[in-house]
Amino acid sequence: MPFIAHLSDLHIGSIGFVEELLINAIDYVNEIKPNVTIITGDITDNGYYLEYEEAASYLDQIKTPILVVPGNHDSRHIGDEVFEELIKNRYGTLKVKKHGLKVIGLDSSEPDLDYGRVGRSQQNWMAEELKKADEENLYKIIALHHHIIPVPRTGRERNVLTDAGDILQTIMERKADLILSGHKHMPHVWMMENSAFITAGTASSLRLRGRELSSFNTINIEEDFIEIVLNRADGTQRCLAKYENTCLGD
Repeated sequence: MPFIAHLSDLHIGSIGFVEELLINAIDYVNEIKPNVTIITGDITDNGYYLEYEEAASYLDQIKTPILVVPGNHDSRHIGDEVFEELIKNRYGTLKVKKHGLKVIGLDSSEPDLDYGRVGRSQQNWMAEELKKADEENLYKIIALHHHIIPVPRTGRERNVLTDAGDILQTIMERKADLILSGHKHMPHVWMMENSAFITAGTASSLRLRGRELSSFNTINIEEDFIEIVLNRADGTQRCLAKYENTCLGD
């Protein structure tokens, strides 16, 4: 059954970046060998070329198929151009046919702005890719940096996805299974119908809220259930959510 690692908000180059946290996270991901690793943006703090070079060297250490999308920090200082040079396309798909997965990555960043936007072109492209995944009977995963549904315990809502309503409508109409995001540094899971909206914390930054620790998520998709586990920097784990799997194999 599919097994996914979901990391976000590395913030390499930030004064709060802790290399040891990222190395530990990468080592653990390589140890548990997920079928795919998804990183939902803010891999750098300022979008500088040197930060991207450092980020690329870390990402190269991940030994699984990987999909990375940019965040608002990555698109600062023409970082959107550097992302395509040193990482990969800012949006695209990754199919892991052996495990029946299709990851659809979106670029929700706007150059030098903190709020996000997907836009009509990407929205239409996403809808078409979800349709293709249905035709191939693949499990459908959306990955983007900005959250679509507000995240609790993150204060006043700001720097949001400005076209969240339109994107949410397409996601629900096309019945995406998982929607992965970051941005708020607060792990959380919302269930809407049969879709799970999963937000990851920050994997390697000390930009934390309250007593939260740096963390990342793992997602275990079994025939009967799906479990989202929070993996904290202190080595402890906590189940964020567990729910009946009504999607796989439909």
